[in-house]
Amino acid sequence: MRERWRKMWRSSRYLLFGLPTAMATMLVLPLVGAAALSTGLGGIGLVLFPRAVAGLRWWAEWHRRRAAAFLDRQVSPRRMALGGGIRARWRQVLDDPEIRRDVRWVFRHIVTGVPVGMVTLFCLGTVVFTVFAAPLWWLFPPQAPLRLLGFVPVTGWGGALAMGVVQIVGFAALACWMVPRLAVFHASSCLAALEPSAEDRLAKRVSELAESRAGVLDAHGAELRRIERDLHDGTQARLVAIAMRLGMARESLPDSAGALADMLREAHEGTEEAMSELRDVIRTMYPPILADRGLPGALAALTARSGVPAEIELGDLDRLPAAVEAAAYFVVAESLTNAAKHSGATQARVRITRDGGRLLVEVTDNGIGGVDESRGTGVTGIRRRVAALDGTMIVSSAAGGPTAISVELPCES
Repeated sequence: MRERWRKMWRSSRYLLFGLPTAMATMLVLPLVGAAALSTGLGGIGLVLFPRAVAGLRWWAEWHRRRAAAFLDRQVSPRRMALGGGIRARWRQVLDDPEIRRDVRWVFRHIVTGVPVGMVTLFCLGTVVFTVFAAPLWWLFPPQAPLRLLGFVPVTGWGGALAMGVVQIVGFAALACWMVPRLAVFHASSCLAALEPSAEDRLAKRVSELAESRAGVLDAHGAELRRIERDLHDGTQARLVAIAMRLGMARESLPDSAGALADMLREAHEGTEEAMSELRDVIRTMYPPILADRGLPGALAALTARSGVPAEIELGDLDRLPAAVEAAAYFVVAESLTNAAKHSGATQARVRITRDGGRLLVEVTDNGIGGVDESRGTGVTGIRRRVAALDGTMIVSSAAGGPTAISVELPCES
């Protein structure tokens, strides 16, 4: 029972205080509108309008914190700290997506705050009025007696006490049942108006993920370049030195060395094979030519030495993350290799363009077509590398040709 009365008192206080603030909020939009219209009066509105919008944000945010405290919720602050000159302040105001929510809250606060506040005031006011008025029924003039329960006139102590108790208990019970629910409704409505919608939250999350992915791509690209440099300048250089020493040792051995000469020969050949495999790994991970010439130069060199005569068309690519450059290079290299080995093509065409945050890579050839990814072709490797960067790939290769591989890679940086 004590908890119920505590909730009743807390809800009543919330709604009764919200009633005058809802009435005061009726003046907010006219004041903001007047500040906007005053821009034509000597430019006063250029200064007043951003401050009026900031004042609206403060007013709405105060109610938002109050509603959140009533519902025992945590909300992140929404601040509007105007800074810079007049132009910067106007740009800040006009670009702020929260303004729409503030305006939406104004209408919702008025539409909900005034009615629920009046209902609460009526219920509690009736209880308080009855408590004081019923014992003083005899002070009312006979021609205008005290009326309880809405229409029953009080003409004696019996009626005053009986109907007074009924009216007090009835309206108190009604208030206990209705006021907490109205308070929760109003507070929830306030938060719903000022909180972002599901679409807004999704758009914000997508934007955050895009920024995060761009950072990951940059970090990944830097790490690829570092590993490639370490392997190229460190491990590969040591293997070259070892291979040279083994070769010199083989040359210095006499022909009668026998088993020792065979062991040196095997070690020398194994070292050269390891060097060859290491170069393949480096080219697959991050081709050194990308670091030397960039993607346009690397692709030009790739098409020039392709086993199939290839034309290349490059758009304005701007700056690309290293991981995206490596993936695009791999797509073109593997596609041209497949065309030379399997398609019997006599001509290939490479087209790379950029459309906003997407890099478009298209490789076509006039071969026999019929690409079957289920047989473990190089197209499967392309698809995996593209998928690792959250890209998309479309393969069109009908029997008889031609074959077209289209890839889209995200390239925000």
